[in-house]
Amino acid sequence: MKFGQWLGLIGLAAALLLLWSLRHAVLLIFAAVVLAMALCTLVGAVRQRLGLPRLAALLLSLLGLVLVLAVAGAVIVPPFVEQFGQLIEKLPQAASLLLSMLHQGWQRATSMVYGNADPSFGWLSDSFGRPADGGSGLANGLGGGLGSGLLKLLGFAGNVGTALLQSLFVVAVALMVAAQPEAYREALLLLAPSFYRRRLRQALLHCGEALSAWMVGVLISCVCVGTLAAIGLLLLGVKLVAANAVLAGLLNVIPNVGPTLSTLFPMSVALLEEPWKAVAVLVLYVVVQSLESYVITPSVMHHQLNLLPGFTLMAQLLFTVVFGPLGLLLALPLAVCLQVLIRELLIHDILDPWKLQWRSR
Repeated sequence: MKFGQWLGLIGLAAALLLLWSLRHAVLLIFAAVVLAMALCTLVGAVRQRLGLPRLAALLLSLLGLVLVLAVAGAVIVPPFVEQFGQLIEKLPQAASLLLSMLHQGWQRATSMVYGNADPSFGWLSDSFGRPADGGSGLANGLGGGLGSGLLKLLGFAGNVGTALLQSLFVVAVALMVAAQPEAYREALLLLAPSFYRRRLRQALLHCGEALSAWMVGVLISCVCVGTLAAIGLLLLGVKLVAANAVLAGLLNVIPNVGPTLSTLFPMSVALLEEPWKAVAVLVLYVVVQSLESYVITPSVMHHQLNLLPGFTLMAQLLFTVVFGPLGLLLALPLAVCLQVLIRELLIHDILDPWKLQWRSR
């Protein structure tokens, strides 16, 4: 290799190391781009219907979003906050009751088989206490640990001040990008060689279209899941419907992990009321998620990329390990963009020409 090639290789390695050290800042910028794409999708719909200039459409879209958030904050947030606190308090009691029931079932089974109760699992009742007393020992640790883990997952950082600054940064960058998306895209293309800018521009446009389709589909899917969960819980007579329905809709954004977490809360509430309701809630959420997976999502995301479940799960694991909780929240849009870029730049531009060259030999 010549000196210039070695110098280029060293520069590439240094750039990769710099990106790795700044990976959390890069992820925040990507979050801002995702939010900007959501705004651009809304602005495009407003411009198409009303024929307004971009800046006027952006201002009108922001005004509409502020009104919607204000109404949602006044109607949904207060009961959700109150009921969510009650949900966290009920987790230790539900854990205590569940393990007490398991212990009693084990005692009955051993009595039927051996003629006397097997005391080998008696430590369960002693460690978890009685549900009426709110549980003790491991139950409180389990409920408190789960509650604190969920609160950390919902936050952008370990403390409120840092999370607020990061949120303001994401919103500010998203607004600036949404105001002039073409200018920022062309500035990014200047980093690529001149002969490849046209092809890269097409790939970025495909990424934007895929992200827009994903966000619209996820929004519709979350609303449908939350509504179906609320209707089902009301019919079953389970308490704290508002908190459970909002959690079902919000956590639906996180594939695989989110629906499982959203099921734990209503099952805990139902278990403390009547055990059969917990089984009914589980069946309800399985039916809702089946409808979401096989009816709602294919209907509203027919223009979206088909992400394989295994690829989605691997992306969640990888981005969570590398970026932390925010990586889990952004795993799906990251996977969408990666799939587009791999398809357009790697497969179409590199691997397919190799295949044609191999056949021509």
